[in-house]
Amino acid sequence: MSVHIPIQLQGILSTISILDLLDILIVAIILYKLYQMLQDTRAITLVKGILMLLMLSIATNWMGMHVIYWLLQQTVTLLFVALPIVFQPELRRTLEHIGQGSFFGRSVLLDVDQARLLINELDRAVMLLSSKKIGALIVIERNMKLDDVSATGIRIEGLITADFLMNVFIPNTPLHDGAAVIRGNRLIAAGCILPLTDNRMLSTELGTRHRAAIGLSEQCDALIIVVSEETGTVSIAENGKIIRYLNSERLKGYLRPVYAPKKTGFKDLLKNWRRKQ
Repeated sequence: MSVHIPIQLQGILSTISILDLLDILIVAIILYKLYQMLQDTRAITLVKGILMLLMLSIATNWMGMHVIYWLLQQTVTLLFVALPIVFQPELRRTLEHIGQGSFFGRSVLLDVDQARLLINELDRAVMLLSSKKIGALIVIERNMKLDDVSATGIRIEGLITADFLMNVFIPNTPLHDGAAVIRGNRLIAAGCILPLTDNRMLSTELGTRHRAAIGLSEQCDALIIVVSEETGTVSIAENGKIIRYLNSERLKGYLRPVYAPKKTGFKDLLKNWRRKQ
């Protein structure tokens, strides 16, 4: 049985070359990677809002509603002008991803057994630090390399174990007050200095460690673990936000995607997008 293709469609298909298909595929991949980087940040909400305004703009133009169409056009223009100012941290993070060649992949890959062992060691170390009320600041590197941060501390290059991390944060030692930077399953530096956040809306309960963790998370994609010296509370800083009062299971829940991310297909992407609406 032959399939009849309309003449107009045949004309369009005849003009499409292999280079056109490759061009469309590359653009689709770039847009998908940009969405992955923005989906857990504040910027994604504004992007969705702009897309809604653009669709409304097209609809009002088609229906001949000239006044509303003009207002929507001006609003979208203003939003595009405001984007670089309002979302400077997210734009900087994206440009650094591209500049460091980490736009299309992760910097460190571990197999399943290595990832499970590392997560357990990190969890055990953090919970021991918490129970003893020993302050700690642990930076876990993701795609974006943190060589500038590790350069402010003492180079170590040691394999991660719970006992090793405990020794790094022993009180009254040179490395105690700084941050430890982890790349893959190795501690690359300790005693590092992190930038403090400029956010003035934070709770006064948050000390210097917490503000330093938030400050770094505003500038890169790292996951930062904080253990309070006063209360032993365990917190996580990510994308400029801090989540406090974590227990062992919740901490592992944040660590698993870092070392063993799930491969998400197009269907999973749509489900996650709908769930976040």
